[in-house]
Amino acid sequence: MQNYRDAYGIFATNGILFNHESPRRGETFVTRKITRAATQIKLGLKEKLYLGNLEAKRDWGFAGDFVEAMWLMLQQDKPDDYVIATGETHSVREFAQTVFGKLGLDYEKHVAVDPRYFRPTEVDVLLGDASKAKKALGWQPRVSFDQLVDMMIAADLESAKKEKTLVDAGFSCANTERIS
Repeated sequence: MQNYRDAYGIFATNGILFNHESPRRGETFVTRKITRAATQIKLGLKEKLYLGNLEAKRDWGFAGDFVEAMWLMLQQDKPDDYVIATGETHSVREFAQTVFGKLGLDYEKHVAVDPRYFRPTEVDVLLGDASKAKKALGWQPRVSFDQLVDMMIAADLESAKKEKTLVDAGFSCANTERIS
């Protein structure tokens, strides 16, 4: 077996990772923004969610699956470049509708478009082709879109319940607007 290292002794492989989501994703990313707001709305802590381009489509996968792909890349004898993605897209609108639907909420009643959230250089569709990673690494995503949404809702619902307990006790919480 040949040792594939660069001049500095580094095994350099490259992973081009499409959107990898989880309950730990930052709250400024649209998926977390949606699940956080929807769970807060469900518990009466917020009334509206403002979003930008609802038609933007993204290839969203579970971060844990992507970490497995990164580990597999590092187990190879030879470094290479790999695209890590699910190979399916969902629009921001579809993500929001799915989240609100799972919470028994009327998406149209609570979601509004705000032009401030439109990006000046928006990419309409981001879709990855992970066929090389599937073939060379034996990798494929295990967590479905629906499972990912469930996972994110569960985590944010737990946080929203804690926020509601604090608000009900008279404390204020960031990112909530008490509905009277």
